[in-house]
Order: sequence, then C-alpha cells, then structure tokens
Amino acid sequence: MRDFIRRMPKVELHVHVEGSIVPSTLLQLAAKNGVDLPASDPTGLREWYSFRDFPHFVDIYVAITKCIKTPEDIGFVIAEFAAAQAEQNILYTEATYTACTIDRHCGIPWPEQWAVLQEALRDANDKHGITINLILDIVRGDEPARGFEVLEWVSEGLGKGVCALGLAGFEDRGTKQYADVFQEAFARRVPVAAHAGETQGAWSIEETLEVTRASRIGHGVRVLEDKALVGRLRDQGTVLEVCPSSNVCLKVVDQNGQSISSIGQHPIQMLRDNGLFVTVNSDDPPLFNTTLTDEFVKCTDAFGWGPEDLRAMTDCALAASFQPEADKEALKRRIDQGWPSR
Repeated sequence: MRDFIRRMPKVELHVHVEGSIVPSTLLQLAAKNGVDLPASDPTGLREWYSFRDFPHFVDIYVAITKCIKTPEDIGFVIAEFAAAQAEQNILYTEATYTACTIDRHCGIPWPEQWAVLQEALRDANDKHGITINLILDIVRGDEPARGFEVLEWVSEGLGKGVCALGLAGFEDRGTKQYADVFQEAFARRVPVAAHAGETQGAWSIEETLEVTRASRIGHGVRVLEDKALVGRLRDQGTVLEVCPSSNVCLKVVDQNGQSISSIGQHPIQMLRDNGLFVTVNSDDPPLFNTTLTDEFVKCTDAFGWGPEDLRAMTDCALAASFQPEADKEALKRRIDQGWPSR
C-alpha cells in the first residue's frame, strides 16, 4: 500500500504555502535577509517545531513568514513548494496563501506579490505539469476593512491563479464581524473555504457556515460534538479538509474533549462512517513532519484503508475543488490514466 500511495495521483485542498517552507529553505531565507532564528540547522528548527498549543504554533508561523523580505523570496518559496508537490504526484493543489500577513509583516504590497505569484504559478505548470491555485485568506482578528481588501485581491485574481476566499486564525475570535465581507463575496459568486472546528467546538462550524456560506470547512473535526450539525453537513454536501497529523501535533480535542495523541485516535474514520465528505490534507507539512503521501500512509496503516477508500477521497477532493468543470473533467482523465492497477 505504501508504494501504491506513493504512485497514485493526488489532489490537495488544504495546505499553507508559508507553512510549507522546509527547514533548509527557511535557513537560506533567514541568512539572506539577516533574520535571527532560534536555531541554525535543520535539526534545531525541527526541535523548535515542537508545539505546545495553537497559539505557540501561530507564533512560529509568523516568525517563519517574517523571513520573507522580497518578491523574489516569494517566487523562490512557490518554486520549492511546487517541486515538493510534484514529487508526490500531487497533480492539483489549492494552497492557502496569507497575502495580508505578507503585506503586514514583510512589507510587500499586494501588487508586487501578485506579479511574482502569477509567474511562479505558471512556472509550476510549465516545469512540473501540475496546477496550483491559491486561496487568499482573511485572518480572524483583522479589521473587516482588511477583509474587504483581501476580497478585492481575490476578485482581481479569480480564474488567474486565485480560486477562493479563505478564513483562518484563532477560531475563538468568531466570524460574525466579517458578515458583510462574505455577503459581498456571495454576491460576487466568490467561492469560500473557511477554517472552523479545529481549536473550537461545533459551534464555530455552525457560525462559520452561517456567516460565510462556505462549501468547504478546514479541519471541522469537532462537528461530531453535534449530531444535528453532522446531519446538516452531510445533507448539504459540505466537504471537510481533514489534516490528521496537524491535529495530533496541535493537541486538537476529539468529540469527548480528549486531546488526539495519535493518528489511531483521530476521528477521521468516524467522520467517514457518519457519511461526511472527507478529504485528506497535510496543512503545514514540515511543521508537522509530514507530507500528503505520509498522511495517506499513516491513515491507511491506522484504519485499514484500501485502494477504494483512497480513490473515494481523491475523487471527493477533485469534486470539491474550485476549478471550472472542464478542468475537473480533464484532471479526472489524468487521474484515471495514472491510477495504479495495484
């Protein structure tokens, strides 16, 4: 099965560009830009990535982002990211990119980011034969005016390398303050994928759905706390972007209020057993010492998944992607052609 998983064509919907910077690349950026890090070698950085909780993770994530100082750095990061996706035979990726944080902490305005992003995304397709589209996210805690600014960036790039508006950050800050932003996004027919049900309970999923009308929920594992909400997500076809290793590393709690301490304790199979639409994702791969390939291997070992399960989740990710239908059909043909016989 491990060889099968390595070879199978893949689709990934929940992975963060900045959180995918591997230790060696981070050290290069820090040295180039004169940024001090708490470690000077990859081993030390991996030890730094021992997260106590979600706030500790956010602190490290922001520190990593601050190593990006120029548009050329962004292009370098995208090129490295694309190569890693291609190496795993991930044919299509929808990657979250927090342009507003790059603007705030790195001083690179959106027009400069967008110029280099378009070139880097084209290069990924030309060099590797893969497609990467971006989800630009609003960070909970930012002012609604900032949310409208991100929406404008999404609208500018939609269909040109940007595929959706996202929502991330501390879930306990709520979502209602962005109601007007997402109402406008709905009016413009902008697709939405929103984080919820990771660090907060099922209430955060319900509130996020009401405000954003998202068709996909990032994480969403705590939906199992509310049977009625489980039924709602199942009936309306809401897709969950599940990231098992991330949940283990950040000590996300399960429906019983207990921290998930291993893949075998993760509720992903329970989500599937409840008829929910589940995809497998890596979130921030080097930060959690994983890849999408690793996530499938770990879950297959833990839950006894076979080729049919893997294909079902791949097809779910394909169907839930924000591509035009013609592109989905073309990608399905590539997946069919490349799917291992055994």
